[in-house]
Formats: sequence, C-alpha cells, structure tokens
Amino acid sequence: MASTFEKLENNQVKLTLTVTPETFETGLQKAYLKGRGKINMPGFRPGKAPRKVIETAYGKEVFYEDAVNEILPELYEAAIDEHMLDVVSRPQFDAESMSKETGAIITATFDIKPELEITTYLGLKYKKPEETASDEEIDAAVNQELQKNSRMVQVTERSVIDGDITNIDFEGFVDGIPFEGGKGEGYELKIGSKSFIDTFEDQIIGKSIGDEFDVNVTFPDPYGNADLAGKPALFKCKLNSIQINELPAADDEFAQEVSEFDTIEEYKNDIKANIEKSKKENAEADIESQLITELIKILDAGEPNIPESMYANELDNLLRDFAQRLQSQGMNFEMYMNYTGTTVEQLKESFRPNAVNNVKGRLALEAAAKAENFTVTDKEKAAELDRMAESYGIERNKIEEIMGTRELEMLKKDLVIKKTLKKIVENAIAE
Repeated sequence: MASTFEKLENNQVKLTLTVTPETFETGLQKAYLKGRGKINMPGFRPGKAPRKVIETAYGKEVFYEDAVNEILPELYEAAIDEHMLDVVSRPQFDAESMSKETGAIITATFDIKPELEITTYLGLKYKKPEETASDEEIDAAVNQELQKNSRMVQVTERSVIDGDITNIDFEGFVDGIPFEGGKGEGYELKIGSKSFIDTFEDQIIGKSIGDEFDVNVTFPDPYGNADLAGKPALFKCKLNSIQINELPAADDEFAQEVSEFDTIEEYKNDIKANIEKSKKENAEADIESQLITELIKILDAGEPNIPESMYANELDNLLRDFAQRLQSQGMNFEMYMNYTGTTVEQLKESFRPNAVNNVKGRLALEAAAKAENFTVTDKEKAAELDRMAESYGIERNKIEEIMGTRELEMLKKDLVIKKTLKKIVENAIAE
C-alpha cells in the first residue's frame, strides 16, 4: 500500500490510500468468509456456497464494501503513523475506486492538530494567592459541621414556608393524560431548592399537612423530554409531612462533641489552621491556572486556527466526566436531565468555556514545550509508570500492557507538558 496526503484549509488533511490488488484480494476473501453464512444459494448448504458462485449470482462487487471495511482500519492507522499526523477528528472515508484488477483507492478527510508557535511564555505575571483564612471562611466551615450534626424535626403546627423539607405524593398530567416519569410517592422536596420545574415549589408554600392540591406549571422549551417541551402540566399533589433542619448551637459543648477541643474558640483556631494549610497546598494549582490563562491570551493574540472538532471532543470528555460524577453520587444522568429540564445541548453550552480553555491551554503549553525542545528520558517515563503502578496497586508491566503504544506516547507528552509548566512557574513574577 502507498499513501499520500495533502493539507487542505483550516487544518484539514486529505489522506489517499492506494491499495494493491493483492491486499484488496485479502480483504475480499475475509469478507467472503465472514459473510457467506448470510447468503443462501440454491443447491448449497447455508455458508457452503463457493465465493465464485456468489459473485456470479450477485455481481463481482458483492463483497467490495465489506472488503474495504476489513482492510481499512489497519491501513489507515499505518498511514497515520507513517506521516506522523496528529488526528483530532473522526475521518470521513470515501472509496474512489475498487476492483479486483486494480485494487482500491480510498481517501480519508479529517482535522489535524494545528502547529502553533508561542515565544512569550517566561516572565509572566500572576497574583499571589491569599493564604490566610478569613472570618467568613471559618464561619462557613463551622456552619458546615453544624449542618452535619443537625437533626430533622417534624413540624405540625404551621403550613409550609421557604426552606422546609416536604414529603409529597404527586402525579403529573398533560392534556389530562398521565405522562411517564411524572409520578412519585413519599418524595422529599426542599422548598427553594429549585429541584422541580417552573414554580412547582412556590405553589407548595402555605399548604398544610394532609392538604390535597393542584400545581400548575409549564415545561421549559427545550426540555429533556421533547414530548413535554413547552407544554402546560397539572400535578395532583398531597402534602404528607413537613420537616425542618434544626442546627445545634455553636458553643463549647458542640466543640467537645465534634472535636478534641474543649472550647469553640480552640475549635475555630484549628479550623483556621486547616484552611490555611489547604490554601498553601492549593496555591501552586492557583498560580498554574493564572499562568495558563495568560498563555491563552498570548495564544489568542496570534489568532490561532483551531478546528472546532477539538472543542467538540473536549465537550464530550467533560460531559462524560459529569455523568460519571453523577453516577458516583447515586444519580442517573437521564434522571438528572429530566428533573432539571436540561438538554444535552444546553449542558454542553454551559461546559463550552471550560472546553475552550482546556484545548487552548494545552495547545499553548505544547507550543512552549516545542520552543524549549523538552524531551522525556526513559528514566523519567519509568518513574512515572512506577508512580502509577503504586497508585493503582498493580505491577508496572501490567500498566504498560494496559496502556499500549499510543497511550504510552501520550504519557510522554503529558510529562513534557509538566516540565514546561514547571519552568513557566519558576520564571513567573508575583505581583
């Protein structure tokens, strides 16, 4: 196989794969062996008809498309490696010609990572992070501990007010017909949490235990369930109970219960020390974030031509991470979307600023690394693999087997980025 490529506009590349008749024949035979069981030919048992018989009956091109699918992945990967193309989008394949006699010509069009330059990356300025704990931060930490030690108290002598935790039964109707996912029994809903759509929670305020009432709302448009988007709905509800979250007093007795200290003052001093320790530990990450922001400004000044596919890929990564975090908290992604009335498009739009910053920040650091000509030694790579093996509790050779060639190459690139960022930080100036 031979391959050539040409650069198109906007960091697109067209890769042309010229497949020899011999390689194409290999693909045809593989396609025949896989597909013959699906073809019934008179006079032959299923899967036993010779290839020539099938090709005579259905045309010699019967296995062409499947043959390309058999040989293309390996050929495409080999060509990408040969030309050292950094692909950042899914390829669009097109078979320009196919025949037993001449082989095949297949093209692949895709985006590649832009080759950017950045020369101003040392001597950047940053604001030194605050490392002292404010009274507000200390009070917030104490309040958080108070919340942990709070107790639920039943309320029976008044109606619902904002902030109450209610227990309700409900069933939703659109045009008088119940809709899927619109029914719940014994559901705990905190008034003011904005967990439900529109003014649902507001309409519970003023209701008393045992009340049965209607709640009228309108689904947002767009909405996770397109069948409900923009439609008015009626929820038949019943209020089962009202609870409040009662906090203990922040006094010496509380301090003795939740800590090793005898007084609330000693407890607050310990909180202050822990906050300041955490701030000092996080200062490095804060500084790095500031400097990456400055790098992005410099990169933007050069008007980089970054393929939209890079942002789309990062948005998919962020969305996947978000879904995994929800799952770790015991919430299904679809359930979250339904309850919040959020669409995937809306969620992606909210993630887009982070996606843009992540992509541009990485490109800026890669450009700086290229300018520095940083490399990674085998010793540095081995040390990182040892660290990973220890972290996951498995042997290093297992890590290498799991990662594979491409992942190991990405590991080296990540280590180069770390080196680059370290040098940028060391040469930065605090304001």
